[in-house]
Amino acid sequence: MVNPRRSEMAGYLAVLLACAGWGTSGIFVKFIAADSNVSALALAFWRDLSTFTVLLLTLGLLRPAWLRAERRDLIGLLALGSSLGALHVFWNLGVLLNGAAVATVQQAAMPAIVTVAAWLLWNEPLTRRKVLAIVLTFAGTVLVSGLDVLGRANLTAPGLLVGLGIPITYAGYNLFGKRISARYRSPTILFYGFGFGALTLLPLQFFTPQPWPVPPSTWIWFAALIGLSTIIPFSIYTFGLGRLPASVASILAMSEIPIVSVYAYFILGERLTTTQLIGAALVVSGMLLLWRKQSNDTGRQMPDSEDEGG
Repeated sequence: MVNPRRSEMAGYLAVLLACAGWGTSGIFVKFIAADSNVSALALAFWRDLSTFTVLLLTLGLLRPAWLRAERRDLIGLLALGSSLGALHVFWNLGVLLNGAAVATVQQAAMPAIVTVAAWLLWNEPLTRRKVLAIVLTFAGTVLVSGLDVLGRANLTAPGLLVGLGIPITYAGYNLFGKRISARYRSPTILFYGFGFGALTLLPLQFFTPQPWPVPPSTWIWFAALIGLSTIIPFSIYTFGLGRLPASVASILAMSEIPIVSVYAYFILGERLTTTQLIGAALVVSGMLLLWRKQSNDTGRQMPDSEDEGG
């Protein structure tokens, strides 16, 4: 019998490790952009297509059975991949229209959408502690992105619509991923997810300049983006999503924001202000609030589990 507490802790650790991996993507994207003239939409497409190709070759050689999915699940996998591809489109457009800082704040609305949707669809508990954790992580995101970021934003109607699309598509990835995670292994889910994601982005490539020729140094950073920032963290996150409520995993995913700030400070030499440090502390506080709640709930359930096993 699987120990619920160990499974839960494995889920927490997996999501946090995934966020640590996702946090490196901004660094590699900066290095890629510095070496080549690649647009955000083109980079998103080639990232999804390359990830799909690597998974196809790897699974085809080592685990061909993992490439198969039942026909009844294809719609769910298509929805997962479409959400992922659409998220990349909305995120890139959001950065272009609203700026990276505002797009990051808009992204932080995702846990609230997932929490409410999971409550309505699957009866996941909508507790005060979860609501407080969402408020803390959102407030922390605003501070990390810059206290005056919303005041400086000159949002247009298209910018608002795109900004709404960011958390909705991000939430869609989490909800569909949670739904399908019980039936398939992480590599299988990612194989279909990134395949359908690349198909979603493909039509836009006919209107997007492509980065040819590609300098040799760019291939190194692109390979790191695919391996360290995409395949590994997405696989780990999908694993964690299968062991945690969707609402909890989505809130924990916001830890990527302070992690990125730490990377930027140590690797890119960007300055961390006192306000950003306070924001990071608020995000961490929201996560600790969830961990304490989940641990207490599991602790109360353990005696019953032991009784059943005896």
